[in-house]
Amino acid sequence: MANGPEPVIDVQGVYKSFNGFQVLKGIDLKMMPGTTTVVLGGSGSGKTVLMKHIMGLFKPDKGRVLVDGEDVSNMGRQELSVFRQRMGMVFQSSALFDSMTVGDNVAFPLREHSKLSEAEIMQKVKEKLAIVDLHDVEDKFPAELSGGMRKRVGLARAIVREPKIVLYDEPTTGLDPLTTESVDEMIINARQRLGVTSVVISHDVGSAFHIGDRIAVINEGRIVVEGTPEEVRHTQEPFTRQFLATWFGRT
Repeated sequence: MANGPEPVIDVQGVYKSFNGFQVLKGIDLKMMPGTTTVVLGGSGSGKTVLMKHIMGLFKPDKGRVLVDGEDVSNMGRQELSVFRQRMGMVFQSSALFDSMTVGDNVAFPLREHSKLSEAEIMQKVKEKLAIVDLHDVEDKFPAELSGGMRKRVGLARAIVREPKIVLYDEPTTGLDPLTTESVDEMIINARQRLGVTSVVISHDVGSAFHIGDRIAVINEGRIVVEGTPEEVRHTQEPFTRQFLATWFGRT
């Protein structure tokens, strides 16, 4: 009998402390191919530290992180550099280069890490901007765009090298409700059109339940609940019920 698909990302018993303060306390989490997993929690819960372990920026004190079956925690600098090329990252602030046009921002990873011709690069830039519903903006500068459009440019840059995994760091922080909805749709479309495995770090309950195939609620360095949005919404786990109450209590 055939087994099911293997997880793209498999976090196994990860502990991490800084200066004697325990931040992660035995995290176990599997992220399956082509799905969006939202790690949901408040400030200081450990969600960003968890993401940095997935990226190989931190090494666990105990446990391991497997990506495509490879142990990220055992990789050297050169291996990590190659490994990270399989990932796209969308930063909270979009992290665009202000002095570069939109086209140059999106082209940057290809110019740094590929041998494509300039014509091939610009073709890919146009394709990826179209995926995030941006057209004829290549010659604009980031300052000329709205916050939501800058997020879209950030995603286009993250997917221009066609990674298997896209990581999002608090993608809706500081955005108004309409722009938040637009960014949520952007994340859903990227998964549907590109088949990427997405990991979203967020404290935004509404967004998490809109985009997530799976939601993992993290509190004080532990995953306290993990499941489908429906399973998480109806959990009896005390912290999660309290965390979700402010949102579902008024909808």
